Amino acid sequence: MPTISAFEPLTFTRGPMMKNRFMLAPLTNLQSHADGQLSDDEYNWLTMRARGEFGLTMTCAAHVQAIGQGFPGQLGVFGPVHSAGLKRLADGIHAHDSIAIVQLHHAGMRSPQELIGTPPVCPSPNAETQARGLSLAEVEQLREDFIAAAQRAEQAGFDGVELHGAHGYIICQFLSAEINTRDDHYGGTFANRARLLLEIIDGVRARCKPDFSLGVRLSPERFGIKLAEALQLAQQLMNEDKIDYLDMSLWDVFKEPVEEAFHGHSLLSYFAGLERGNVRLGVAGKIKSAGAVQECLSAGADFVFLGRAAILHHDFPRKMQADASFSACDLPVTRDHLRAQGLGQAFVDYMATWRGFVSD
Repeated sequence: MPTISAFEPLTFTRGPMMKNRFMLAPLTNLQSHADGQLSDDEYNWLTMRARGEFGLTMTCAAHVQAIGQGFPGQLGVFGPVHSAGLKRLADGIHAHDSIAIVQLHHAGMRSPQELIGTPPVCPSPNAETQARGLSLAEVEQLREDFIAAAQRAEQAGFDGVELHGAHGYIICQFLSAEINTRDDHYGGTFANRARLLLEIIDGVRARCKPDFSLGVRLSPERFGIKLAEALQLAQQLMNEDKIDYLDMSLWDVFKEPVEEAFHGHSLLSYFAGLERGNVRLGVAGKIKSAGAVQECLSAGADFVFLGRAAILHHDFPRKMQADASFSACDLPVTRDHLRAQGLGQAFVDYMATWRGFVSD
């Protein structure tokens, strides 16, 4: 198989062509206003990555219900009050020839009660987080709010949305047999636990324009997710051909699976080996150098998501194009370095809570 260059364009079944193989990962940054409206800091952070030659610029996880907020300063996409900021952001990303995507999110049981002012919700009651179980009517409302948020993003001018089904947030909670103990048609069997995600996908397809881009983020481990079921779901999504790309958050793209039965191969290889059809495969997890980018593409990924490397270098793609051996700078970095890379004060302070990331 010929080696794919990170600077080759990539087409999708729906939505615009991406000019290269770099997507900005959806990154928590704490920079929006308390009501979820876009701030200047968040606008500047994201548009700077578009200007830095990321082919696709994705927002942080944007919550689709007020009670789904997962962290302070989170971008909202659940009400008309958010529309003007979303339009400004889509226009700003497009001005730099980058695809504009909103990641749709609900934290579920991971919503801090002190932040949302009420006990968090979960597919089933959860003693550890004090979350209450959703009624059937609330599940149906949750589905509607994800779909309505996609429509709001479309109306604001975004090219598409990504559904956050990873990292133990609410869609992932439904997928997990450990967390989801419902006894109705949204719990029990794998098909029932995947039902909410699949119904949201169907709703977005039915109510957004035919060329609206749709992706799904999954994580194949932790939070009660078993690799065999993650592979089954990934293959189903590819076979049904209703999404345009699958975003696999692998923690570390080159690690082996945690489950002993799957040792001997990289986690990436299991997903790269699926019958992909028209669905593109992207991977995320500790990709910090030009060599790692190329290794992911050589291993079968169609594109890469950059997170920490994109925090450290707003123009990582441009730097890699100029230097095939480029690697993200060593940690820790100074606060001034992060400010120069477009991080606002709240984001800089947040990164300082990551061990070893920011020097004192």
